[in-house]
Amino acid sequence: MTRRNNRLEVLSPAGNAESVTAAVLNGADAVYLGQKSLNARQNADNFTEEAFVETVRYCHLHRVKVYQTLNTVVFDEELPLLKETVRLACKAGVDALIVQDFGVLRLLKEWCPEMRIHASTQMSVHTVKGAMLLKELGVKRVVLARELSREQIREIAERTGLETEVFVHGALCMSVSGQCYLSAMIGGRSGNKGSCAGTCRLPFTSVKGRERYDLSLKDNCLAERFGELEDLGVASLKIEGRMKRPEYVAAATAAYAALRDGRHPDLSLLRAVFSRSGFTDGYFTGKTGTEMFGVRQKEDVLSATGEVLRSLRGTYRKEKPCRPVSMQFILKKEIPAKLIAKCGGCSVEVSGEVPKAALNRPITEITARESFSKLGGTVYFLETLSCEIEDGLILPKSALNELRRAVVEKLNFLCGSPEPVLFLERDISLPSEHQPSGKSLRARFEHASQIPEQVWEEAELIYLPVGEVLRHTETLLPYSGKIILEPDRLMAGTEERTVSQCGVLAGKGFRRLAVSNPAHLQIGKDLGMALHGTAFLNCTNSFSALQYQELGLSDLILSFENTAKRMDRIKGSLPFGYLSYGRLPLMLLKNCPVQGGQGCKACRKKGCLTDRTGAEFPVLCHQKEYQELLNSRLLWVLDREKEFSRMDFSVLYFTTESKAECERVLKASLNGKKPDGEFTRGLYYRGLQ
Repeated sequence: MTRRNNRLEVLSPAGNAESVTAAVLNGADAVYLGQKSLNARQNADNFTEEAFVETVRYCHLHRVKVYQTLNTVVFDEELPLLKETVRLACKAGVDALIVQDFGVLRLLKEWCPEMRIHASTQMSVHTVKGAMLLKELGVKRVVLARELSREQIREIAERTGLETEVFVHGALCMSVSGQCYLSAMIGGRSGNKGSCAGTCRLPFTSVKGRERYDLSLKDNCLAERFGELEDLGVASLKIEGRMKRPEYVAAATAAYAALRDGRHPDLSLLRAVFSRSGFTDGYFTGKTGTEMFGVRQKEDVLSATGEVLRSLRGTYRKEKPCRPVSMQFILKKEIPAKLIAKCGGCSVEVSGEVPKAALNRPITEITARESFSKLGGTVYFLETLSCEIEDGLILPKSALNELRRAVVEKLNFLCGSPEPVLFLERDISLPSEHQPSGKSLRARFEHASQIPEQVWEEAELIYLPVGEVLRHTETLLPYSGKIILEPDRLMAGTEERTVSQCGVLAGKGFRRLAVSNPAHLQIGKDLGMALHGTAFLNCTNSFSALQYQELGLSDLILSFENTAKRMDRIKGSLPFGYLSYGRLPLMLLKNCPVQGGQGCKACRKKGCLTDRTGAEFPVLCHQKEYQELLNSRLLWVLDREKEFSRMDFSVLYFTTESKAECERVLKASLNGKKPDGEFTRGLYYRGLQ
């Protein structure tokens, strides 16, 4: 295998100012951080306006890039805040914005067309076609889903020509990023709004009566896979951890910077500062399973001793010179001493005292060099010094030192000055008011065998998984015009198969496709199919809906993280829908949480997890390729139809129900029946915290 010549970027997390220093002084090429709002780590310290600008200046002075996180969904009422946040980013001169929301992506092209955009891992990009769609929209880099194997990463890097960013170290979410609603549904704290409560780290067991942590994965560590990462053609190695302590940032940054520079890192220090029962590289190697699971144990905590932390703090207490300076010193009779300094493209000049005649020891180049080379505590080191010194003159050492300090101060100001990105002052003109066309009913089924006959008459459209339609093509063919094909939500390694399957069915007359991620959009466009957006696109604002409409969607189910009132306020001419019933998928999983406890044979696709309160969360298995964790309670707003009067259609979302149960719910929806037993109104009324 031929080793590529690209120098991998080490990208470090920065949740506060101390973490920035820890990253910069331990060799980071770039840091990612957020302002106080609209970023996926709202619980980190983050940065006020003044501190943010100063932090960007500090990083640029050290030749470290800054990527600002805007990686959350945005509500319409937050758009003015978004605009001011972007304005400050442009003023500070950040090097890129990391984005999740398609509406934000659209607005950035209007406000700051010259700004580099990186697609957040929250966009759930895990295939070539998903990355290619974003490339067409002007995205320069994709932050790939953590669940990808080395070969899947290679394929995206080689076939798209996009920069790819790969998580190499830190916490692994159990769910595919952007597709987790567990924390939001249970406690109102949404990962898509940067407020995840880490609910998955609590006890969830697949074996009743035993305390297990079947949603908690070990931390990721690809340090020992560095050579393979170089060969893949990726651009950036991302370290997770904006919520972690600065000492962790220092250790992780130093380890990957050492690998980048051809040195051997101290991996024992990396393990000591933070791990969860050790590390895993399971997704990268494709070896998922029980070995990937782990929790923070007593010995993990005790390994981060005071001595370990003190030694790590020592790595970023002193400035480390990284910028060479060329100086010219001019000393002549009756003229103030002059010192000229050049660093990169910056050139400064300062004047000092007028020299006097020397009585015994005149100044020489040696004494000048001794003073001017004392640049400790700054980012500079003296590379060259040229002197024009007339004979017989003297200048006090204090005057020489003052010249040096003045030069450093001017260089700091000039070299660290922000290079603003063009910001165009354009109003936020929302699309036209939404005019509903009259409420219709749709239904989604996991299996064709669940479908009651009455549905074909009562429902406008039916969503069915692609695999089910393939298995029952002849039976379903008479209804091809009413069926929306639902491709796999997770297609890592199976995208070409999905394209082929959809192509076969399109040729038989099935011309509608459900869109749950960017790749589905591209697949449907390529096949010339009608595109129907699902709730998993996480649409929460009018500009997101408009962007999806411009990309070809015929209609769109709004995110169930909206309140009913927010749904009513979303504008535009695209037909909108909402989920009115169902056991909502709360997690999209690549590593089965049931397999480790029971094994596939015992599960028989009927596994579930039980939390510490006794609530049971079914696990839906999709051909052993991926799983979905379903909510313990059924969403039911069938009796609240009037409160969704501005919606164009509602969707019954069936997963584990029998045919008889589906028929009962269908009748209840037609009659506006109130629910029986345990149920939830979801977030439609209580909203997010």
